[in-house]
Amino acid sequence: MEIVRRPAVRIVCFDADGRVLLLNWEDPTDGHRLWEPPGGGIDPGETPLEAARRELTEETGLDPEAIDPEFVVVERECVWKGRRMIGPEQFFTARFAEPTPAIGRDGLLPYERAELVGVAWVHPDDFAGLPDVLEPPSLPGLCRALAYRKPV
Repeated sequence: MEIVRRPAVRIVCFDADGRVLLLNWEDPTDGHRLWEPPGGGIDPGETPLEAARRELTEETGLDPEAIDPEFVVVERECVWKGRRMIGPEQFFTARFAEPTPAIGRDGLLPYERAELVGVAWVHPDDFAGLPDVLEPPSLPGLCRALAYRKPV
């Protein structure tokens, strides 16, 4: 299996009731499904915060200015499209004043629209009930830590 090391970011989006936005992706190579917060790779010449704002806009249409510039770094490993993705990933926080704000996926590329099978606002206490894999596995603890941080 090919090992890919790339810098990446994730955005833990909290709504007014403490729920977290998760995206449910289906791996086209084997049908494997996972839930994860919005995010993706950092492009050359881009800062992590710029990448987070771009990814949030592309994947959700939510306001990228809601992202707190502080972050928590997590060493992440997952398998996607026959590749093992490893490396540090910066987790940013974004807070929204309303419950379950509507999201739009207009910024996704056509193949990404095909792979994104659903989205949900989920309370961290309910992560264990999700039907597919949660990535990263440390996300429940990470969400609890970020939830108690003061917004900037």
